[in-house]
Amino acid sequence: MTSMKAVRIHAYGGADVLHYEEAPRPIPGDGEVLIRVHATTVNPFDCGVRAGYLAAWYNYSFPLILGLDVSGAVEELGAGVTNFAPGDTVYARTDPSRNGAYAEYVAVRAAEVAAKPRSLDDIQAAAIPQVALTAWEALIKAANLAQGQTVLIHGAAGGVGHVAVQLAKWRGAKVIGTASGRNLDFLRGLGVDEAIDYTTTQFENVVRDADVVLDTVGGETQQRSWSVLKPGGILLSLVQAPSEETAVAHGVRQQFVMAGQADADVLTKIAALVDAGKLKPTVSTVLPLTEIQRAHELSQGRHIRGKIALQVAA
Repeated sequence: MTSMKAVRIHAYGGADVLHYEEAPRPIPGDGEVLIRVHATTVNPFDCGVRAGYLAAWYNYSFPLILGLDVSGAVEELGAGVTNFAPGDTVYARTDPSRNGAYAEYVAVRAAEVAAKPRSLDDIQAAAIPQVALTAWEALIKAANLAQGQTVLIHGAAGGVGHVAVQLAKWRGAKVIGTASGRNLDFLRGLGVDEAIDYTTTQFENVVRDADVVLDTVGGETQQRSWSVLKPGGILLSLVQAPSEETAVAHGVRQQFVMAGQADADVLTKIAALVDAGKLKPTVSTVLPLTEIQRAHELSQGRHIRGKIALQVAA
C-alpha cells in the first residue's frame, strides 16, 4: 500500500482549508516507527498552524498534515529500532515541524514513542500526549511544584488545565482552579481544593500567596494574576509571554512555557500515573476524521471541557 487517507491543508486559512483526501503513505526512516493511527485529537496548536499563526516559527511546506497526538499500533519499524515490534500499542506526540497524525499512518521517531497506558482505549490515550507534556513542562520542570505549595490554574477545565490539576494533586499541592460555573463540579471531581467561577468572582479578591500561577488564558487574566503570587513565586503562561519587567516589580519570576520535546521517558511516567489511577483524561467530543472541519470549528469556540478526539480507525 503506497497511499492512505489523510487530512491535508494546501494553504493557510479557516477550517475550510482542511481536506480529507488521498496522500502518500509515509515510509519510516532510520530510528522511526510507522504507526497505524487509531485516534488523534484537535489541539489549539493545530488550529494555529492551520490559520498561519505559526508560519514564522516553523518552515512548513504544503500540502501539510496536522495533528500532534496519536494513539495506535506499530505497523512497521525503521532501521535500528529494536525496542518496539509490529502490533505494539503505543502513543506519542508527533514532531510539530513534520507531518502529523490526521492520517491513517504517521512516522514518528522511536525515541518519542511510548507504550499506551493499559487502562485506556485509543480515544482516551490520544487525549493525553500534548496536554500532559505541556503540563509536565510547566509544573514539574519549570515550577518544580512541591508538596504543600499552592497553584492557581486558569482555564482548569480545558485540555491542559484538567491534566495540570491532576498532576498538581499528585505532587501534593493545594490547587485552585478557575472555570465557568458549569464546570465547577467537574473541577471538584478532579480534586480541585477551591473552584472559582470566573464569571461571578474576581479571583484576585480571594486568592493570596500562591506559589505558582499557570495561565492558559492570557490578556487581562494574566495581568490580574501578578498580585496573587507570594514573593519569589512564578507565573507560567502557555499563551502569552509574561513581562519580565512586571515580574521584577512584583518580586516574582515568570516563564513562557511550550510543550517540551516529546520524550518517551516522560510519556512512560505519565502512562504509569494513568494506570495507577492518578490521572484520567476527559474527552468531551468524539468525531470521525472525516468531520475534521467541524472539530476545528468546535475547538476555536474555546470553552471545551477536556479534549476533542478524532476516530481514525476502529
